Amino acid sequence: MPSDRIRDHAGQGAATTVAAHRARRRLRADRARQLADLLRRQLLAGAFPEGTLPHESTLAADYGTSRNTVREALDLLRAEGLVERQPGVGTVVVAHKYPHGLDRLMGLAETLREHGRVTNEVRTMGPAPAPAPVAERLHLAPGTDVLCIERLRRLNGLPLSLDLTYLPLDIGTGLLGADLENTDVFRLLEAVTGQALGHAEITLEAVSADPHSATVLEAPRGAAVLMLERLTHLADGRPVDLEFIRFRGDRITMSGLLHRSR
Repeated sequence: MPSDRIRDHAGQGAATTVAAHRARRRLRADRARQLADLLRRQLLAGAFPEGTLPHESTLAADYGTSRNTVREALDLLRAEGLVERQPGVGTVVVAHKYPHGLDRLMGLAETLREHGRVTNEVRTMGPAPAPAPVAERLHLAPGTDVLCIERLRRLNGLPLSLDLTYLPLDIGTGLLGADLENTDVFRLLEAVTGQALGHAEITLEAVSADPHSATVLEAPRGAAVLMLERLTHLADGRPVDLEFIRFRGDRITMSGLLHRSR
C-alpha cells in the first residue's frame, strides 16, 4: 500500500538521521580526545605560564576545530583533575605533574631534586621469608629471609608514591640504623656494599588503586596509579633491590630517550 511505503520510507529516513547524528558525535568525541592529548602535553610542559588556558574560541581557531569540541576536550582534562573552570577567569591549570626519567638509574630524591624535597615515611620494616617470586628474582633460596620495607614517599609534603622494597638480608641489615626518612635506598646500598649500582630491569603498567593504596596515597579508590616494578643490580651483576612502586598517576609522568638500534 502507498501509505505503508511512505511509513517505511519515513522510518528509514529517521534511522539514517539517527545514525548520522551518532557518527558526528563519535567523530567529535575522537577529535576532543585528540585535542585533550595535545593540550595535556602543553600544560604539563608549562606552555601556559600564567596558569590560564586561552579562550575556547582562540583554541578552536588555533586547532581548526569547533568550540563544542574544545569544550569536550577541556571536560576530559577537568575529569583528570588537571584544569578547572573559574567564573570570570576561564579555564585554569590546577594540577602539576612531576617528570620521572626512565633513561637513568636514580632514586626518587635524585630524580626530583629540582622540584622540591622528597621525604619518606617508613610504614613497615623488618625481616620476612621471601615469597617465591621475590626469592627467584633476587637469586635466593626459597624461604630465605629478606628485609622488607614499605615507605610512603612525599614530594613537598604531598603523597607521591607507595614503595614496597625487598633486599637480601646480608645487605639489608646494614640499612636498619640508616636515615631512611631522608635518604634514597640507592645511596644507602652503594654505601653498604662499597659498590656502585649497575643496571635495573623495569616494568611499568597502569593499575587501579586498591583500598589500602588509595588511603595511604590519599587518592580516590579505584583511581589509576602507575605501577613500576624495578629489579636493581650492583655493578658486579648481583640483584640486590626488588621494588614495587605505586605512583599517583595524577602527580607523575614517565619519560625517556629511546634510540633505534641498527
